[in-house]
Amino acid sequence: MNGITALGADLRRVVRGRVRVHGDKGFDEARRPWDSAVNQRVAAVVEADDAHDVAAVVSYAEIAGLSVATQPNGHAPAAFDDAILLRTGALQGLQVRPQDRVARVEAGVSWSEVLTATSEHGLTALAGSTSAVSATGFTLGGGLSWFGRKYGFAANSVRSFEIVDAAGDQATVTADSDPELFWALRGGGGDFAVVTAMEFDLHPAPELYGGRIIWPARRAEEVLAAFRATTAEAPEELTVWFHLLQFPPFPELPEPLRGLSAVTIDVTYLGGPDQARELLHRFDRIDGPILDTRTRMPVANLADICAEPTEPNAAMFHGELLTGLDAAAAALLAAAGPGTIAPLAYVQIRHLGGALAQVSENGGACGHIEEPYLLFLLGVLAAPGMEEAIQERQASMARAVEPYTSGRKPFTFLSHGESAAFAFPPDILGRLREIKRRRDPCGVLVSNHPVL
Repeated sequence: MNGITALGADLRRVVRGRVRVHGDKGFDEARRPWDSAVNQRVAAVVEADDAHDVAAVVSYAEIAGLSVATQPNGHAPAAFDDAILLRTGALQGLQVRPQDRVARVEAGVSWSEVLTATSEHGLTALAGSTSAVSATGFTLGGGLSWFGRKYGFAANSVRSFEIVDAAGDQATVTADSDPELFWALRGGGGDFAVVTAMEFDLHPAPELYGGRIIWPARRAEEVLAAFRATTAEAPEELTVWFHLLQFPPFPELPEPLRGLSAVTIDVTYLGGPDQARELLHRFDRIDGPILDTRTRMPVANLADICAEPTEPNAAMFHGELLTGLDAAAAALLAAAGPGTIAPLAYVQIRHLGGALAQVSENGGACGHIEEPYLLFLLGVLAAPGMEEAIQERQASMARAVEPYTSGRKPFTFLSHGESAAFAFPPDILGRLREIKRRRDPCGVLVSNHPVL
């Protein structure tokens, strides 16, 4: 029996879930992440049935001198060479206690499922632009939500984590039971424990107004000027994102959008339409909108605003935090140039600030973000050979705004292969590294952006 076959046999003895190793039917499909730009060269894939399976895999790896990488679906993958890839997508428990404004979700539950369950109660969780990602993975990285300006990082709404530690032991971690680990798990990533479930606060959203306005790209300068002015005075309930967008020439897209070079604003407002439209009045003065989807909407439909892909694809992205927008805006538009931003799919500027910028004594490792805007550049690898062109385009635009960037990046906006050191100030990074050394001295647990 060779080593790979022996590994498969050993894992099948300790777990109830499905195990695949190299050579097994379906292994390549099982190891493939949602973002297929990354080749996950793992030794085995285990689809855990429950938290007991998770504990069994980690215990086995600790004894065998192997490492474990955990993924529900692979939206933020890494190569994970020779690790055991632990899939937690089958952990689907979801409970909402509306009277307490609390939800408990297991590791495989997506934001779509959470928002559907909370929406009927006039409550929301702190989800981001896509509801397809797991709530747990998003939160471990801090979690920049549509509603972060009002309620802060998603990680700071967590009440407790149910975990398996690097020795394979199960525990429930709270601010009282283990303040050090509780702090690290709220924004420090997946280096410190495998989270099998978490309990977090829900927030009031009795009314939600949101949607997207699309103009032809020639309106970009006007739209960006309105974006700067609107965000300069926006209340915390209002979040506005700016996009330069290149729609693909796909036949399934409606004619006005097919192949269109566009500029858009995406918006959410925790309140009614009358007040929202007053706050957004500058955009209504810009002529020639092609589409305007803004309306009163249920929280369950939050992902409809950006309409991001829900099927796996391959992408390359680059994020930067902007220290301001006055000079950066002109530099960005000049670098983008007239016409298309291709081969990029979009250039996004998110307005941050509000509660995200506030220092909290009881906050997690996510800390706070002083920078008021986030720049995000994304290219989709729709055909072979596009990598170099996308990288060059991203690099040229990043260079244009470099004088107006801080060098820090939110954890969940780190690109493939970027170190966690970009996401944390030196003091927080040093504290996370010390916790990792103490809690996992053998390096059993590996994350997509390790702190060491």
